[in-house]
Amino acid sequence: MLGGIVGLLLFRDAPPADHVSLPHPVSRGVATAAIIVFFAILLGLPLLVAAIPNHALQLFEVFYRAGSLVFGGGHVVLPLLQASVVPPGWVSNDAFLAGYGAAQAVPGPLFTFSAYLGTVMGPSPNGWAGAMLCLVAMFLPAFLLVIGPLPFWDDLRRRPAAQAALRGVNAAVVGLLLAALYNPVWTSGITSAGDFALGVAAFLLLFMWQTPPWLVVLFCAIGGAALTFATVPS
Repeated sequence: MLGGIVGLLLFRDAPPADHVSLPHPVSRGVATAAIIVFFAILLGLPLLVAAIPNHALQLFEVFYRAGSLVFGGGHVVLPLLQASVVPPGWVSNDAFLAGYGAAQAVPGPLFTFSAYLGTVMGPSPNGWAGAMLCLVAMFLPAFLLVIGPLPFWDDLRRRPAAQAALRGVNAAVVGLLLAALYNPVWTSGITSAGDFALGVAAFLLLFMWQTPPWLVVLFCAIGGAALTFATVPS
């Protein structure tokens, strides 16, 4: 919100940006209903959880809220989920970080990390049921937020005020991603000089030498195993 306000103040006189119209087969009635459903679940679920203390409802509310409040990229979801599932003891911090590393090693959106958390969750539902529950709860807000604003989006983004606000939001998102990179990724993953060297090597392989990501993941896995073996006392 602050990024949008700063954008309005700083970029309101910027020249309008060109854009390509998006197809929107969804009617405005369906779109409005999707927006209403989105906010009804977001605001109503915490009240329902308070009235009915059920773990399945708690899980759905936590992952739906995380999916609703992620801005800029999947990595921003990490501190939100960690603060929700680790302190209550549903998932250990080691299992959380191990799952994050595994999610980074496979293709696809980072939101699929929710299925892993639902599977390894201590309290029931877990396993397949927990995975499906958390996965649906995480992705549902995205579907509703795509269907809802789509018919109105072209009209909205032609407005200079909306374009200025979005410029500010885009800049603020960079800060959010940097914050998520530092905590929990950096604070948990870079704990020694060897870890730092391995991270720098991976960065250079990706951005300087354009190495395929799967090969960088394999290199980091071997390097991490070698570092662990070297630091274990004989």
